[in-house]
Amino acid sequence: MGILRVLVVDDTIVYRKIVGDVLKAIPGVEVVGTANNGKIALSKINTLKPDLVTLDIEMPQMSGIEVLQELQQHASPPRVIMLSTLTREGSEMTIKALELGAFDFVPKPDAGTMADNMLKVKQAIEPIVTALKRKKTTRLGLRPRMAPIKRADQRHPTAPDTKVQRLRKTKSEIVGIGISTGGPNALTRMIPMLPGNFKAPILIVQHMPPMFTASLANSLNNKSQLDIKEAEDGDLIIPGRVLIAPGGKQMKIVAGQDGLSRKIKITDDPPENSCKPSVDYLFRSIAQHYVGRATGVIMTGMGSDGSKGLAQMKKNGSHVIAQDEESCTVFGMPKAPIESGIVDVIAPLDKIANEILKTVIS
Repeated sequence: MGILRVLVVDDTIVYRKIVGDVLKAIPGVEVVGTANNGKIALSKINTLKPDLVTLDIEMPQMSGIEVLQELQQHASPPRVIMLSTLTREGSEMTIKALELGAFDFVPKPDAGTMADNMLKVKQAIEPIVTALKRKKTTRLGLRPRMAPIKRADQRHPTAPDTKVQRLRKTKSEIVGIGISTGGPNALTRMIPMLPGNFKAPILIVQHMPPMFTASLANSLNNKSQLDIKEAEDGDLIIPGRVLIAPGGKQMKIVAGQDGLSRKIKITDDPPENSCKPSVDYLFRSIAQHYVGRATGVIMTGMGSDGSKGLAQMKKNGSHVIAQDEESCTVFGMPKAPIESGIVDVIAPLDKIANEILKTVIS
């Protein structure tokens, strides 16, 4: 496996040291240089040709956002991990960076000792770097790819039982989407493809901390014909509304007092799969409340959150759509559902909206 070459960019020497030391301790990673502003970073990217850049968002002379915009002009730009402050402004800029194609982000610790902060950065950045190393290996052809599977009739020959076939005669009345690494960029491309008269509610779990999910919802709302917001406890689930689970909380569906309507319940239940919000947590409640009337969509992301909940949805008659490997930033979350044979359609990112439309009430 090749070495992952990294350039560390931050205007503070403290964070250059923290991030640099964390990266140097990861096997297969070489820190090839540092830079204290965006202009120097671009120059060093051109000369050092790193595979990965860790990029501070807020810097003098040239911000991280401006560096990303410049990198879009490069024929083969490096992957970028943003370092973001846990503020509303920081979250808004991070969402913009992710929409511009940044691979992922790491929140900057805002308190604690140097050792504490190094541990926090290490815990956040190690899985991202591991995923990048794996992706680089795949790109170099060192791991055999799965055969491309696009349609249900070409997938693994797992026939649904008669009960599921019966349940799935009706169109979906709700769509659940689970997504993680690469999500803001993917959602920014996919959600605007859905028409303003879309008849089903959409519930989304995007793995993110508090504040960042609100910024994501606001950004998507400005780009889409649909009504998109960060979910709040008690929100009614109504056609055409898109609700995004708030960071640091869990989101599920509960019955309204009339027994007919459905609404959102935001809880402080524990993380699942180390995730809060968790896709499994949401998908289980969709399976329970919308038997035979739901569509589950699993998209780009690290890990396996969503697999168990999606299996429960499938068992209860849901239609299941997965993003294909080629268009995923990280082919983690769709992988297990595809390999287990519960997926009806595997589609590239630019086809997912159309596949969703085929399943819902019109």
